[in-house]
Amino acid sequence: MASERGYVLLNLEDIAKLDKKGKMVNQDIKLPPGKKPMILSQDDVSYYEYMKNDGFAKNLTLDANGNVTNTYVNEKGKAVQGAYDLFVKKHPDFSYKGAKGIISLTGYNGVLGYRTSESDYGPNSDEPNPNFKKDQQQAKKVANALKKEGWRFATHTWGHLNAKEVSLDHLKKDTSKWKKEVESIVGPTDTIIFAFGSDIGDWKQYSNDKYHYLKSQGFNYYANVDASKAYWSQLGPDYFRQARINVDGLRMREALTGENNVLKQFFDVKQIFDSLRSTAKKLILKGSRNNS
Repeated sequence: MASERGYVLLNLEDIAKLDKKGKMVNQDIKLPPGKKPMILSQDDVSYYEYMKNDGFAKNLTLDANGNVTNTYVNEKGKAVQGAYDLFVKKHPDFSYKGAKGIISLTGYNGVLGYRTSESDYGPNSDEPNPNFKKDQQQAKKVANALKKEGWRFATHTWGHLNAKEVSLDHLKKDTSKWKKEVESIVGPTDTIIFAFGSDIGDWKQYSNDKYHYLKSQGFNYYANVDASKAYWSQLGPDYFRQARINVDGLRMREALTGENNVLKQFFDVKQIFDSLRSTAKKLILKGSRNNS
C-alpha cells in the first residue's frame, strides 16, 4: 500500500502557500530519504440519500470516546459503529506534521450523512427534516472532531456542478449556497476540488472570469483530475493547482486490463480488487497477460 511504499501525507499549504504579499510560493518539504509526499482527498462524503440500502455507511459520527467513526445499518436493520469509510489510524508515521486528508463536500443532501441543507430540508422546504437543527449541531461536532484529527475540508460545489460547463452566474449562485449551508457547518476553506474531475481552464495559467470570481471568494487551491501521469501541478502567481488521480472502480478496471497503470506506484490492484465481483477473475487474468 501507499504507506509501505514510502508515501507521506501532506497538506496543500505544505507544498505552496501565499506569502505576506499574496504571492504563491513553493515551500520546503523536509522528509527523510526514501519518503515521497502525497495529497489524499475524498469526494462526496455526504452519504447521499441514493446510497441508502446500497451497502454504504449511514454517516460519520462520534463514538463514546469522542472519536470519529461510522454508523452502519446492517442487513438486519441494526445500527453498528465501525470504520466503514476512509480512516488513517494504523500508520501515524504516514502523516507529515499531522496531516490527514481533504474531505470535499457538496451540500444538496447535507454533509457527513446529516440532512443539514436549509433549502432542501429546512422548515420551508418541500420535505422538511424534523431533526434539522439537531442534524446541523451533530454535523458541526463531527466536522470539528475531524479538523482536530488533522482533516481539512474543501468545496466540491454545492450542487456537484461541472464548473467548466456551467455559466459564471450559476457558479456564483452555487458558491453562495455552499458558503451559507456547508461552510456554516465545516468552517471556511480556501480549496476547491472540482466535481467530475473538471476544471475552469486548460493547462495554461488561470486568467478567466470564473477564476477571478473564485479567487475573490477566497479560493487559493484548485484540483482537477488527470491520471495520464504520476503527478501534475501548477504554481500560479496567487494560486496553486494540482491534478488528482482518481482511485475508483473505473481506474482499477483500466489497471487490470492494462489500459492505464498509473495506480501501480501506490498499490497492486490485483491484490485488493474484490474477487467476488462477477468480472473479477476475467479482468485479473487479462491484466496478468497484458502486464507480462
